[in-house]
Amino acid sequence: MYSFMGGGLFCAIIGNILIVVSTATDYWMQYRLSGSYAHQGLWRYCMANKCYMQTASIAYWNATRAFMILSGMACFASIMAGILSFAHFSAFERFSRSFAAGIMFFISSKSQNTGTVSCRIFLGKRFRDWRFSWSYILGWVAMLMTFFAGDRNVKSYEICNCFELISPLVLQPLCNCS
Repeated sequence: MYSFMGGGLFCAIIGNILIVVSTATDYWMQYRLSGSYAHQGLWRYCMANKCYMQTASIAYWNATRAFMILSGMACFASIMAGILSFAHFSAFERFSRSFAAGIMFFISSKSQNTGTVSCRIFLGKRFRDWRFSWSYILGWVAMLMTFFAGDRNVKSYEICNCFELISPLVLQPLCNCS
């Protein structure tokens, strides 16, 4: 059980780092413009080795930014819940911290997926000569990492809450954990 939780926590920490890097960097998209490369991220666009802030309030960029920030915050909160799931507090006996962390990891993964897909749908139709770059790909890898973190935490909850059938009317838990 603890190996599942530890593996989930490891995936989550790596996923959260990738979410932050993906959201902060300027290489979501690249294209060739007049013999030089131009690239842009969620916050800035760069042409001819000069970067400019994106001041236009375009709905899909704002939605992508919001979903990426929500994903990072949910992943960080899940990591805290995952760390707390190793501790045994008597005040939280009826509350499964590993299951809650797993659900929050799934929420983080889903918001990450929504952010990257909304960017892909809008820009894929509008700009044919653009290509998605390494920041965008890191976003997808982070989504997979947080999904696997959620899966591992939910699996640890399932393992912990298995029961053994002693008689037709009596169930005995196989383990005693939170």
